[in-house]
Amino acid sequence: MATWEEFAAAEPALAEAGRALLYQFGVGLAFLATVRRDGGPRVHPMCPIIEGGGMYAFIVPGPKQADLHRDGRFALHSFPCEDSEDAFYCTGTVQPEEDPATRKALADVFVAERATFSVPPPEPAHHLFQFDIEIGRAS
Repeated sequence: MATWEEFAAAEPALAEAGRALLYQFGVGLAFLATVRRDGGPRVHPMCPIIEGGGMYAFIVPGPKQADLHRDGRFALHSFPCEDSEDAFYCTGTVQPEEDPATRKALADVFVAERATFSVPPPEPAHHLFQFDIEIGRAS
């Protein structure tokens, strides 16, 4: 597994295109697939934050958060483009991020990215995860 920074070092063109597709609407938007308790897939929209060498997300309480705590595997897919079929997809595992300074810095980024919408900072119940990406594996 690799942090976003390590992924970008190994696959710079792919990471650049991926970041552009995840942020095509000005804020990070993607579909997140997690693994349900019964092993089936679950898909939800989410807001990735690519910052400080990592890809992170604040995940609200609910099935998606529970899935990630129980089984950290994920698949992530960018939102569809309006005028092309371009897409970004990755898989990997998450790690809970509990460092208060990291959480504060990323909460500030989250709010700043959404300044036009006056979004409040993530609540304590919104758990922060770092998404590590699987690279170098053939499909």
